[in-house]
Amino acid sequence: MKVVGFSFVKNAIKYDYPIVEAIQSILPICNTFVVAVGKSEDETLQLIQSIPSDKIQIIETVWDDRLREGGQVLAIETNKAFDAIVDDADWCFYIQGDELVHEKDWPHIQKQMLRYKDEVEIEGLLFNYRHFYGSYDYIGNSRRWYRKEIRIVRKDKAIRSYKDAQGFRKHGQKLKVKQLDAYIHHYGWVKHPQQQQLKQRSFNKLWHDDTWVDNHVADVTSFDYSKIDSLEKFEGTHPKVMQERIAKMNWQFNFDPTQQKKSLKEKLSNSFEQLTGYRIGEYKNYILLK
Repeated sequence: MKVVGFSFVKNAIKYDYPIVEAIQSILPICNTFVVAVGKSEDETLQLIQSIPSDKIQIIETVWDDRLREGGQVLAIETNKAFDAIVDDADWCFYIQGDELVHEKDWPHIQKQMLRYKDEVEIEGLLFNYRHFYGSYDYIGNSRRWYRKEIRIVRKDKAIRSYKDAQGFRKHGQKLKVKQLDAYIHHYGWVKHPQQQQLKQRSFNKLWHDDTWVDNHVADVTSFDYSKIDSLEKFEGTHPKVMQERIAKMNWQFNFDPTQQKKSLKEKLSNSFEQLTGYRIGEYKNYILLK
């Protein structure tokens, strides 16, 4: 079974993306790994080149800064990496620059990839998500956070990254997928408040024009993490490759999980979800096969 990882990145140092850790979190279960490195304002290219592995293939790209709607440039860059994967790959394992997989999930992921390798009707594999917020101690537990997404797909030229690289589709149609008992740890909302605010202004420009950004993103130096509706304390462990970064955390964030800022409607919806496991009105960019 041939598994190829792939990702894209730009300005990883400037915006403090754990891209090295992200790659390392799945590299041991990949035969090779393709990284599309966009022309950056920092030494992102050198950072990726410094990863001590002969599995990594770098393609240098230039982002189209004219694309200011819907985050579509992220899908375009994802597709550049995907298209560079060899045609005989059985599975393509996608990881974004702020996502990691825990090493305890490797055996299950490998087992399921092997199990479904020859079942061609299965076009992708679905992961659960943990969205960390403010620090490495809290995860989002409200409806604002998506719970699942596709991160492993077939090497099929008809499969394309969807919208703002949210997931994947084939000929514009949702992929047929199997659920994995594995998690993506998403750390996009965990970084120093100054770098988080810097990221907010830059990142929103991939979706909106300058007027929108000026009106909706505060012109301040630090991001205010306190404006969050609901979090819960994370009781698990982080991937080993994140331990050094976690130890170097140099800001404070605390949250009282008992102080929930939810409407009555959301409280009722959450109660129903806890009882049944079903989230009312949840958007699903996939077709889940039983």
